[in-house]
Amino acid sequence: MFFEALKALVIGIVEGITEWLPVSSTGHMILVDEFIKLQVSPEFLELFLVVIQLGAIMAVLILYFNKLNPFSAKKTAPEKKSTWRLWGMVVIGCIPAAVIGLAFDDWVHDNFYGAITVSIALIFYGIVFIVIEMYHKKKHGTATGGTAQASAQGQASVRGKHARTNGDTARNARISNAHNTAVNVTADGSTITTTGYKINTVDAINVKTALIIGAFQTLAIIPGTSRSGSTIIGGLLTGCSRVAAAEFSFFLAIPVMFGWGLLKTVKYLLNIGLSMTSTEVVVLLIGIVTAFILSVVSIKFLIGFVQKHSFIPFGIYRIVVGVIVLGYFALSGGLI
Repeated sequence: MFFEALKALVIGIVEGITEWLPVSSTGHMILVDEFIKLQVSPEFLELFLVVIQLGAIMAVLILYFNKLNPFSAKKTAPEKKSTWRLWGMVVIGCIPAAVIGLAFDDWVHDNFYGAITVSIALIFYGIVFIVIEMYHKKKHGTATGGTAQASAQGQASVRGKHARTNGDTARNARISNAHNTAVNVTADGSTITTTGYKINTVDAINVKTALIIGAFQTLAIIPGTSRSGSTIIGGLLTGCSRVAAAEFSFFLAIPVMFGWGLLKTVKYLLNIGLSMTSTEVVVLLIGIVTAFILSVVSIKFLIGFVQKHSFIPFGIYRIVVGVIVLGYFALSGGLI
């Protein structure tokens, strides 16, 4: 049991880190699976690899609890309305994935799940990230991140993490979008002025933008694409700042991943029942808890990183991992 628990720990770490970074958790899981084989039933393994994502989802819900909670007694009526509107955009953004995913997921998994597809997707979207960021750098100059550094002229302002995070942000976004600037809220509750993009905060995302980003999310059905990567690309192409694109990607994952985890659980219960070995129970719990802890770290890292930097390093990383996956399986004969 000890070694299986250790394997679950490693898998949970990989899931927690790669689920939110635009680097493809599938690509990394394929590599991990080559070296770490859980000694469990095939049915449980399929359940495990999906259900541990619920730990990752819990990280989003906790980090953004205030922003996503429309029932908070601390919120004013306009703030609650703004929160409900945000949830509405999330639901709208999930429609394309729900339709395409349910219809084609099994077929895509049976026909495209493999080292070649994952490698091509990793490399291709890595290049896409680099191209988009180079375009933004050319268009916006130094303000490519959607965040302007605080200056003596007051071009940017940072408030403490106890500042109000919903109504004030939505109100400032509406007022200042005309000047292409807005106050943005980070995962720790602090706020910072953003500049240079049509949509600077998730509160400013409209129905059209939500649908377009949702359509990009369907690209993640191809292994190696990365769900967060595809939605962030969609956000950047529709004029969202990096932080807004990343945060909306987090929120879109809540219903998609929760629904997928619930579906897998129901299928498992219908086919296998409540039967699990003690080892499988331990493996599942360790995987979920580890994915949760590492997701908290990963989300905070990503938001902090993209406030000051571009997605180019992630693009380069994707290309490197894609080449490694392709090279490893070519040498081991796994591409044949």
